[in-house]
Amino acid sequence: MEHVIVGTAGHVDHGKTALVKALTGIDTDRLKEEKERGITIDIGFAHLTLPDGKMIGIIDVPGHERFIRNMVAGASGIDCVILVVAADEGVMPQTREHLAICTLLGVRRGIIALTKVDLVDKDWLAMVREDVVEFTRGTFLAEAPIVAVSSTTGEGMVELLRALEECVNSVEAQYDIDIFRLPVDRVFTIKGFGTVLTGSVASGRIFLGEEVVILPKGLKGKVRGLQSYGLPVDKVARGQRAAINVQGIDRHDVERGDVVGPPGMLVPTFRLDVHLQILPTIGQEIKNRQIVRLHIGTSEVMARVVLIGREVLKPGDTSFAQFFLEKPTVTVAGDRFVIRSYSPITTLGGGEILDPMPRKYRRIMKSYEEELATVVSGPEEAKVKVMINRGGWVGANLRDIVIRTGISATRLKPILEKLGSSKEAFVMEEEEKRYVARSFFELLQKNIVQEVETYHQKNPMKAGISKEELRQLIGKFIPLRLFVQALWDLEKAGSIVIERDLVRAFNHRVSLGKLEELQRYLETRYLKAGLTPPTKREILEENASTKETELVLEIMLKEGSLIKVNEELFFHRNVIDKLREDYRALLVKEGKATPLSFKEMTGLSRKFIIPLMEYFDLEKLTIRTGDYRILRNRR
Repeated sequence: MEHVIVGTAGHVDHGKTALVKALTGIDTDRLKEEKERGITIDIGFAHLTLPDGKMIGIIDVPGHERFIRNMVAGASGIDCVILVVAADEGVMPQTREHLAICTLLGVRRGIIALTKVDLVDKDWLAMVREDVVEFTRGTFLAEAPIVAVSSTTGEGMVELLRALEECVNSVEAQYDIDIFRLPVDRVFTIKGFGTVLTGSVASGRIFLGEEVVILPKGLKGKVRGLQSYGLPVDKVARGQRAAINVQGIDRHDVERGDVVGPPGMLVPTFRLDVHLQILPTIGQEIKNRQIVRLHIGTSEVMARVVLIGREVLKPGDTSFAQFFLEKPTVTVAGDRFVIRSYSPITTLGGGEILDPMPRKYRRIMKSYEEELATVVSGPEEAKVKVMINRGGWVGANLRDIVIRTGISATRLKPILEKLGSSKEAFVMEEEEKRYVARSFFELLQKNIVQEVETYHQKNPMKAGISKEELRQLIGKFIPLRLFVQALWDLEKAGSIVIERDLVRAFNHRVSLGKLEELQRYLETRYLKAGLTPPTKREILEENASTKETELVLEIMLKEGSLIKVNEELFFHRNVIDKLREDYRALLVKEGKATPLSFKEMTGLSRKFIIPLMEYFDLEKLTIRTGDYRILRNRR
């Protein structure tokens, strides 16, 4: 692995800081209080060039139980651990807790340093070594080398350096989602430069001059300078310690736990789906809806634990759970976390983030556990399908799927192309593609067909339902693009017919039944009336049933046998078509038409002349210019 960060772990006063100084020449205790009290309070940083020339970062963590929160913040970014056990004391409470925390955070490589060997004899050292072997049995350090050292005399330091080099070179390359993330562990100001943020790069890379955003606050800035291990660089990448000089950000607006990332990529969240493990030895039981301290990245936030399918978790148990956070955090699927009790504070367990953008869990969701089980152990394509399905009607874009699966965009694209081509996912929006699960698309189509059929049953004498009314019935939360595509596909399949703004079932025909006689009467009435038809009110007064007459008139208008000129005047289509031809001929001959010339042509009164001339304006046959009309198009 190109870049590796090593962390220390172990009980207070077991010599972690002294060991780092002996290895690197750097005293990681920088605070005045640390110097005065002689113990490490906050995390410290150093770097070391190994014999093979590889540069590594070293994070020194506090060992005192009161500063475990700082220890977790430091340990969250390490690839390899040096577990420090003082030869004169052996395994102590924080030795156990620190090893448990490293295990929960996914550390899988390390070495064991038996420090202060100059203070004990060989027999005592042998006994402590056996104790350490027994303590690490069954852990990721079971086969780790145990090196006896003295930071005072230098004994064993060459062997420790050699073991460290082997450990670092055995660290496997970590999967990278290619989105830059730097959980902030320190903020300070350098005069003349401004705000500097430090941390271990969790993923991706960033270059000098790029724009960044500080989350969850949403503060925007620009990378003015970059350093790694004390040297200026043009870029930093996953696995490196980095110091970023950010332009446009005030030092007091940033704190440990914030995350530096690229604009528009990372999303703060108040809710997390997780796979939770309770420590078998030092852990305590957790009850459903219990408040805990969640440590993730370099942040600590209070969270309520909602167990999925369980009421209690006992030491050694594992379960799916959903965390409801007191304040937002920034994370991606695959990140590791630790939980500690609210009070008194002890480490309870930890686990892995499965979905950082989940919907709210309810106990009626029977498939929830199945989904999360797929996320834990299923192939990548199955995980992607779960997260697209979780996107619901709105779907998920590429960024959402990267964050919710922990799979890089490069590896996701062929998976998404396959799902799109196989119709497992419907693709919305061409520019920023959004993917909707096939099940949601098919359910939408099913709902459309059902609503259209229900409408026909309730309104057998109407030609169809308008698209807007149909969308209102289906749900306005459905994206318009998805709704339109569903209509097109249903028409292509022969399930529905789209006529202008109306949607009807393929086999639906308006059946007037006993009203057919009324329709024939009205059609004859309007045809005979010609250019002087009765008003709508007069028609309604002529017939016994106003409701039935209005319904037939509406059908005739939609079918096109009647033309609506205004709210009161309807004309038979044949009459309007003949008038249009005569009107055009007049306009071609005279070049223009006035109400007077229109009257001479038709013999009509002003009651009909003005509405008809305005109708032909709306129909774009004519254009009004002052007191006369001209043809809009003379061809």
